[in-house]
Amino acid sequence: GGGAYGAAKAGGAFDLVRFVQQPQVLARIVSAVFALIVFACLVGDGYTSLPDDPQLFCVFNHNEDACRYGIGIGVLAFLACIFFFMVDVYFPQISNTTDRKYLVLADLGFSGLWTFLWFIGFCFLTNQWSWTRPGDVYIGADSARAAITFSFFSIFSW
Repeated sequence: GGGAYGAAKAGGAFDLVRFVQQPQVLARIVSAVFALIVFACLVGDGYTSLPDDPQLFCVFNHNEDACRYGIGIGVLAFLACIFFFMVDVYFPQISNTTDRKYLVLADLGFSGLWTFLWFIGFCFLTNQWSWTRPGDVYIGADSARAAITFSFFSIFSW
């Protein structure tokens, strides 16, 4: 039968297979993987230097804010996925419907906000990449493209 705010009645046994098959859990796992890819690409290869100058700069048109934004939303999205994943695990044990309602609304609101922030990140990174001179990027072009691509995918996964 139906329960309050999309969950069964509180106190049931935890079924891992049934839990992982839930659409919101699958979407959360995918979102976490996409966020991990974005910030790992930017941390790993998002900064480079010219052969004659050891000073590091962001591969996105030398704009440090582009790298910081991508890393920031990627890390926060990954942490939020972990938090909401834990909420999903604990959710069936919550018997108070008011608490359930607030958790569902918080998840919905955060997902809407993060969808918007991923869209802004995709546009920002794409714009900065379009202004990047090819001679400035020796290593890291593939990582920059991957960060842009998975920022785009994250819009839909959130």
